[in-house]
Amino acid sequence: MELANPILIWAVIGVVLMLAEIIVPGGIVILVGAACLIVAAALTFGIVDGFVQSMTLWFIASMVLMLVFRQVTQRMIGGDAHVDNTDEELDLYNQQAVVKVTIGPGQQQGRVEFQGTEWTALGDGSEIVAGTPVKVICRENIALVVEPILEPEAES
Repeated sequence: MELANPILIWAVIGVVLMLAEIIVPGGIVILVGAACLIVAAALTFGIVDGFVQSMTLWFIASMVLMLVFRQVTQRMIGGDAHVDNTDEELDLYNQQAVVKVTIGPGQQQGRVEFQGTEWTALGDGSEIVAGTPVKVICRENIALVVEPILEPEAES
């Protein structure tokens, strides 16, 4: 009696991978598991013989199944598909912050509170006192470059 029956091994791996799709959704694992079942069937009917032929068939079957059925599994399973801005600088531009530690004069760094976190900040060379609302112009290394928000002048 053989300790390792290749047909049984391929079938068990295929079933385990297909069941793993429940835990790891995405539609790929189920197709790789189906390719394992195809190899088990090919071994059963004597179409392939040996480890190298089995691995070759598994690889080819996996690729064909993914190319043919990937769109189908994506529609059935869905997924998290969203497009975000990849340029963080654009997300920072013109956002408001509040000065916590006076910035300037000159290149003297201060601190601002921005999006619930304190950041090192640089100004335009003038002194920006604590408590002043500012807007973010850009980021320079790990410091935010800010300028005071000018209040519209009241009409007389």
